[in-house]
Amino acid sequence: MAIEGIPPTIAAHLNYLLSRSPFPIRVEHMWSGSKSTPCRDRFTLSIPFCLDHLKWDIIYNVHSPLTAPDVVFGPHDEGFLPFLFSSQGEGDASFTPKVNLSDWSYKDPSRLLSLILHLRDLYSAYQRKRVGEVDDDRLKFEINTILWREGIEMSLSSSTEKTEEVKFSVPLLDMDINKLVPAYPWRRQQKIYLQVIYPIRKVYSSASSAPRLKLVSTPEMRSLFSVEDVKLPSWSDRMCMAEYLPSLEETLQMQIVEAVTLIGARRRFIEALAPIFGRPLEADPVFCRRATVLVANGIFTFLVHFLIPSQFPKQQPTLILQSSQHFNSQGVPVRSGPLPEYPWSPRWDSSQMAERIFDLLVDESLNFKKYCSEPHPPRQL
Repeated sequence: MAIEGIPPTIAAHLNYLLSRSPFPIRVEHMWSGSKSTPCRDRFTLSIPFCLDHLKWDIIYNVHSPLTAPDVVFGPHDEGFLPFLFSSQGEGDASFTPKVNLSDWSYKDPSRLLSLILHLRDLYSAYQRKRVGEVDDDRLKFEINTILWREGIEMSLSSSTEKTEEVKFSVPLLDMDINKLVPAYPWRRQQKIYLQVIYPIRKVYSSASSAPRLKLVSTPEMRSLFSVEDVKLPSWSDRMCMAEYLPSLEETLQMQIVEAVTLIGARRRFIEALAPIFGRPLEADPVFCRRATVLVANGIFTFLVHFLIPSQFPKQQPTLILQSSQHFNSQGVPVRSGPLPEYPWSPRWDSSQMAERIFDLLVDESLNFKKYCSEPHPPRQL
């Protein structure tokens, strides 16, 4: 990443962090701390934690390049003090800082990433301690029964505007999802998490309400499998996470295995387009979610974009037409909106699906040609 106005040493630290971090960190804002130089020597990092993001300001000093950066944490984390001294253990009179920057080396580009990962680990321990101090028997029981699972993160959110709540991020499935689609160059390990949110009750109540539940996945997973399509099992009265998670993981595992097999169904459909439409101009070779063919009706030629859902063949492809001869005032090819529902059955074989779509396009091409002949203002973004 080359960004104008960043001193080379800081740029090296930032490039290393963004390319080597085990989770996606974003730079949200950059600015200069000096009125005498335009060099941008400070920035805000957005760091994933507990299915949310921490916003930490990293403050370098362009006039003192040998010095380690300062870190400014969020406004609600005034109790997180990793740079203060602490004792080594019970009865130990010696004190040491939790984060020691005395050996900072500006020549080592990995140091910023190491610092952020260490601070994030300390922040996770800080939040776990805060959650453990909440006076709620049900919450304490949940923590004691699920802490054996690796990778769980938790946080306590405090606000004057709403009730306090404890959030859990629970990684699911002891399986390597990346290996299920070896042809795809996954950048990071793909995971699915269950977000569990418990409101903290200020008064005693004999009835325990179900927590708020939501499945979250790493963004790249959507090409294979969408967690939005998963119907979560019901949470029974007085149930705990240790009881709930096994049935959820069993359901997820079956659906992910099915999603991998459906890649083959989508591939066969794309292959079935060739005998009728000709070889596709473009096609997604891994997940088989997209394909484009060239169609001609007389002298009118246009492209047909197939957007194939992950639930194919239960769900039919979305079709979008694009003229190769008509353009709007900005020189952009005229496109149709997604074609409305058309005859479809998941029980048809791939060749019959392709034939039915071809018959549909014979009629639809006349409507699209007429549409292309009309004036088209540029689309608003």
